[in-house]
Amino acid sequence: MNEIVIQQKERTTDKSKYRVLFLSVLFDFIGTLSFAVPLLGEFSDVIWAPISALLLKTLYKGKTGTIGGIVSFVEEALPGLDFIPTFTLTWVYTYVIKKNN
Repeated sequence: MNEIVIQQKERTTDKSKYRVLFLSVLFDFIGTLSFAVPLLGEFSDVIWAPISALLLKTLYKGKTGTIGGIVSFVEEALPGLDFIPTFTLTWVYTYVIKKNN
């Protein structure tokens, strides 16, 4: 009986892990949309930078979320760095690299 409960918890964890991955890819896509609008792009980054930092800090808790939020803010605020998938890289760090350590 205990094994069944543990397996169900693992499935829930996997499901939430992939939900966070989906949101990360979505937020990275939103961050790269500024390339689609030539003159409005850099202005939209000024608006998106604090929003993305807050979203990343909320999505990834603790020190990872705090550092990731700062990196996300800088990446979005500086021109030309919008192509870096900060949310997805944070997911890889959290669920692949950090998990193996």
